[in-house]
Amino acid sequence: MLLLTMSCQLALTQKGRKKVVHVSEDDSGAVVVQTAPGKVVTHRGGTIILPCRFHYDMSAHDPDEIRLKWTKVVDPMSFEDVFVAMGKERRAFGSYRGRTALQEDDAGDASLIIRNVTLQDYGRYECEVTNELEDDAGMVKLDLEGVIFPYHPRLGRYTLNFHEAQKACLEQDGILASYDQLHEAWLEGMDWCNAGWLEDGSVQYPISKPRDECGQKETPVGVRNYGYRHKDDERYDAFCFTSNLNGKVYFLKTYRKLSFPEAIQACQKNGAVVAKVGQLYAAWKIQLLDKCEAGWVSDGSIRYPIVNPRSRCGGREPGVRNLGFPEKKYKLFGVYCYKAADSTEPKKKGKDGKWKPFQV
Repeated sequence: MLLLTMSCQLALTQKGRKKVVHVSEDDSGAVVVQTAPGKVVTHRGGTIILPCRFHYDMSAHDPDEIRLKWTKVVDPMSFEDVFVAMGKERRAFGSYRGRTALQEDDAGDASLIIRNVTLQDYGRYECEVTNELEDDAGMVKLDLEGVIFPYHPRLGRYTLNFHEAQKACLEQDGILASYDQLHEAWLEGMDWCNAGWLEDGSVQYPISKPRDECGQKETPVGVRNYGYRHKDDERYDAFCFTSNLNGKVYFLKTYRKLSFPEAIQACQKNGAVVAKVGQLYAAWKIQLLDKCEAGWVSDGSIRYPIVNPRSRCGGREPGVRNLGFPEKKYKLFGVYCYKAADSTEPKKKGKDGKWKPFQV
C-alpha cells in the first residue's frame, strides 16, 4: 500500500538545518511518516523546499513505475502543472521551468526545490505520488514574507473592477493579496476603511478601530467581508501584496524640488527609476526606510515612509503617507528612486577630471 504524507512546516531553518521528520513503524512493519502541520515561508527571490515524503513496498514495485507530480491549486476546481518526474525523466512547466528540481535525498523523498521565488508562487501545492495501482496526495502551503498595501489610482476611490485591480497591483510591483495575507495584516494592526478586491474575487477591508464612518462604531473589529462580487461590473479599491526587494529604494538628494517629468530624469541620471508604490512599501516594511520628505512615486502620487512617527511627519502611526495625485507638470516635490541590486553604478566627472560615482 502506498502511503504519503506532507510536511507543511518550514524545511530549512535560518541555520540551514533540516526539520526533523519523525518516522515510526506500526505492528505490520509498514512505515508511516508523521510531520507537523503548518506552512513553508520564504520571500521573493529566495529558495524554498516544499517537503513531501512517501513510502511504498519496493519488493512489489519497480521504482521507475512511480510518478511524482506537483501541481499548484489555482482554485478548488483548478490546478496548474508545476513539475512531473517518472523514472529518470523530469519536466517542469510554465514559469517553473529552470527554477524547480526534486531534492531526492533518498528513495522516499519527493520534496520540490523552487529557486528565485516570485510573488506568483504564493499559494497551495499538491504533491501526488502514483504507481500502477494506487495514488495518494498531500498539500503544502507556500507563504511569503512581505507587506499589504491598499491601492487606488489617480481616478479615485472605487474605480477598479477585479481585472483592473489585478493590473494595478502588478504595475505597482505587487499582486492582489489573499484573505490570509489581509487577515495577518489586520492581526498586526492594519486598519483601512475602504473595501478592496482580493485575489479570490472577494471584496473585504480590515478594521482595528471601529467607527461610524466605517460600518458603525458598535461593529466588532475584524476583516469585514462584502462577499464575492461581480468581477466586471463592480468597482472597488485593491489590496495588493509585495515581498522583499532585489535592490534599494532611496530618497534622491537634489538641489531643488522637481516636477514629475524632472523626477523621472533625475532617477535615470542616477542609474535608477522612479520607485513603484509597492517598492516604497517594501522598503518601509523590510528595509525600515524612514524619511519625512514627500516625494514622487511612479504612479504620479506623492508619498513618504515613516517608521518612527513624530508630530511633524503626519500622525502617530507608522506607515506610508499618501498626499494624493498632484498636477505632474507644475507641482514640485522630491522623488523616491529604485535601483536594482545588479545596476551599474552611474558616474559623473569631478573637478579633478576623474569620473566618480553619483552619491545616493
